[in-house]
Amino acid sequence: MSYAKVLAVGLVGLVGHVVEVEADLASGLPGLILTGLPDAALCEARDRVRAALVNSGETWPNRRITVNLLPAATPKHGSAFDLAVAVTVLAGAGALPLAPLQGVVLLGELGLDGTVRPVRGVLPGVLAAVRAGIHRVVVPAGNAREAALVPGITVRATDTLRRLLDFVRGSGPLLDPPATGAPEPAGGPDLADVVGQELGRRGLELAAAGGHHLSMIGPPGAGKTMLAQRLPSILPPLSDAAALEVTAVHSIAGTLPPDAPMIRRPPFQAPHHTASVAALVGGGSGMARPGAISLAHHGILFLDEAPEFGTQALETLRQPLEDGHVVLSRSGGSARYPARIQLVLAANPCPCASPAGDAACECSSLVRRRYLGRLSGPLMDRVDIQVPLLPVTAAQLIGDAARPETSAIVAARVASARAAASARWAGNGWLTNAQVPGTVLRRAPWQLPPRFTADLERALNSGSVSARGVDRVLRLSWSIADLDGRMSPDRDDVREALTMRMGRTG
Repeated sequence: MSYAKVLAVGLVGLVGHVVEVEADLASGLPGLILTGLPDAALCEARDRVRAALVNSGETWPNRRITVNLLPAATPKHGSAFDLAVAVTVLAGAGALPLAPLQGVVLLGELGLDGTVRPVRGVLPGVLAAVRAGIHRVVVPAGNAREAALVPGITVRATDTLRRLLDFVRGSGPLLDPPATGAPEPAGGPDLADVVGQELGRRGLELAAAGGHHLSMIGPPGAGKTMLAQRLPSILPPLSDAAALEVTAVHSIAGTLPPDAPMIRRPPFQAPHHTASVAALVGGGSGMARPGAISLAHHGILFLDEAPEFGTQALETLRQPLEDGHVVLSRSGGSARYPARIQLVLAANPCPCASPAGDAACECSSLVRRRYLGRLSGPLMDRVDIQVPLLPVTAAQLIGDAARPETSAIVAARVASARAAASARWAGNGWLTNAQVPGTVLRRAPWQLPPRFTADLERALNSGSVSARGVDRVLRLSWSIADLDGRMSPDRDDVREALTMRMGRTG
């Protein structure tokens, strides 16, 4: 037999597709040719596969070997095809029966000594196999727990090429995936640590209840970073579908924890203000990798000292905030990554950033405007809640004030509010108020009476809010009603939402 074929999976961004790896062995000058648009890492497989087979006790076929990856017009990336290439070469030489591997996807990178090493993107790869009707996969032992997260598929693992070859020949078993890791602990910073800042706590709770974007502007030490870091502690755990999406993105990026691969808590990404555009939205040579905005999918992207970020980096966030995804086009193809996030911005009111607040500020009004002007109007127009924070007083910090509410207490209210919103919008597929289009809220049956929206109409006519801002105020007013246990917003809810939107204390 001079021809053989096995199955693998290729990834373009987060989208996987089944790849047929076929080999033809013919007479001629010995060598291995790879076709089907392989990238540099895949082209190097010829040397890895040869060394791995020889060091596993096999004989390398001294013939002209052509390995093709179908569909040939789709770019192939990475080293996850090594295992499939090695098996199909041996099978094409007649040294390996392929019957045990019919309808089985093979994934894994080979070391020169024949070890099978973990690879990125196993979770989305296995998901693609299931969607294609394939229900058996063989993966590296280091990826077995990750692959087993996908329902409806039989996962087997191997740590060496020798083990896989013995299994195919009927002389040894493969490995079973280990038990699923324990759920991620719910510990972490608690909201009870934040002293004072009732307005900031209210804004944080509203952001969590409705999935709204949030900005906080105040002097150093006011608690901006503390509040932002505690937002995940009051968010509900991810649903099964959301957890799979988030885990798949982290699998592609290679940031998945090995001990607990299923990410159940909303992710929290806080890039430094020197981060580049590629670090924020994704990039890289060849096929683009996900950036911080995609790693924060279904979670929080926190930009501390937001005015210090590059203007271009900040402006690239505008489209993903609206669309919920980012499309990256590079020479190796286009990749689409999810990016449905909650954006949290924190900023000092001026460059001097005096801890004493405005009383000790040495900056002129022009300098202050220029500094906060780095956060452009179009970007801030997409931020639903804009909270000014004042310095914490001595009475709040060292006085005998009542202990603030814990994250667990606030999280219970947030869960109730989210349940109410989810039930209301269940027929449309929206989970939070922030996802509801403004046109829906401005039409029956969800349109509010004019007496409730009079203040909002005046703000629009005076230019204090934009048309986009009107929609965001309406969404926020529904979150306020949900959080306070009312069936629909009233005039006070719309007023509070407008106040939160315009960044005023009253």
